[in-house]
Amino acid sequence: MPFLSAALDRVKPSATIAVTDKARQLKAAGRNVIGLGAGEPDFDTPANIKLAAIHAIEAGKTKYTAVDGIPELKDAIIAKFQRENGLTYKPNQITVGTGGKQVLYNALMATLNPGDEVIIPAPYWVSYPEMVALAGGESVPVVCTAEFGFKLQPAALEKAITPKTKWIILNSPSNPTGSAYTHAELKALTDVLVKHPHVWVMTDDMYEHLVYDDFKFTTPAQVEPKLFDRTLTVNGVSKAYCMTGWRIGYAGGPQQLISAMATIQSQSTSNPSSIAQWAAVEALNGPQDFIAANNKVFKERRDLVVAMLNQANGIDCPRPEGAFYVYPSCAGTIGKTAPSGKKIATDEDFVTELLETEGVAVVQGSAFGLGPAFRISYATKTSDLEEACKRIQRFCGNLR
Repeated sequence: MPFLSAALDRVKPSATIAVTDKARQLKAAGRNVIGLGAGEPDFDTPANIKLAAIHAIEAGKTKYTAVDGIPELKDAIIAKFQRENGLTYKPNQITVGTGGKQVLYNALMATLNPGDEVIIPAPYWVSYPEMVALAGGESVPVVCTAEFGFKLQPAALEKAITPKTKWIILNSPSNPTGSAYTHAELKALTDVLVKHPHVWVMTDDMYEHLVYDDFKFTTPAQVEPKLFDRTLTVNGVSKAYCMTGWRIGYAGGPQQLISAMATIQSQSTSNPSSIAQWAAVEALNGPQDFIAANNKVFKERRDLVVAMLNQANGIDCPRPEGAFYVYPSCAGTIGKTAPSGKKIATDEDFVTELLETEGVAVVQGSAFGLGPAFRISYATKTSDLEEACKRIQRFCGNLR
């Protein structure tokens, strides 16, 4: 009998982690590599949040906590949802996990049976279909092209729904495209979902605060209250609060679902780090002004990257509404030959040759369900972004 589980046959390693690891290896070997693969702010965690964690340690708050979050953090999350989203939850409708990924995974593990379908607009975060597969479900990708801003259209959603559909996952602003749904665009989708009461809504709002150009963020349960009782609204402190390594995600949803998710968590990781939880309390309750300051820098970087990439031969880069990613098409480079003599047949070929030739690490669009394209994270210092874009321009200019 094979030693490893057959479940591994259903999943692939993370492409974003793979490209980050490869960039690290090349750097360690002495190559001048600019890594634009990781979705991680380069800003440090704000000092007041770090201080809250230090105080927690000094106060001895280092023991096991309730499985799905300390009461103080649940209260802070409830206040956040009410203040920013107009959503009202009770403590037994809130869960806290070790990052947003665990929260999503717990929900899928707690609800999916073999044959259950999950609608996932593509391009999608690489982990969505893999988590669905691990939980025994079936992903139903729905391609959303640049023509529609990489956003799911109501008719396409209606067509994708079947009697087996259990969830739809909506991510706005999006990883990998940075596209974000307006209130009107979400309302058109929720109008469809209201007609299908067996379909639950999982929203990944991790990039909620990272929006630009006066864009106003809304979330599905806020847009359509009729969906509140079948929506899991997922968020976390990783991106806007520059706390990726602290690993705190959270969600609000129906009590029965939240309880089931706590059961899963109780038999896997148990509680998230007690110290990180206290830091998250300060993040949500404390000063928020640094977010706007960081966003000003992110917006400047976005505009720089979009402008420079659109000057590269064969590249077409839309300007996204949020997050810290751009998702340019490299269709204009397909069929050309790189300086190495390798023919560019796919977006994976493009990113591989770009890394080998110019030392710029990006992630191929096919990993996110739609190519030929690539994702760039502009959550890195501006000078590196400018140099990376110059290298991309040079690489594309040398294709024949």
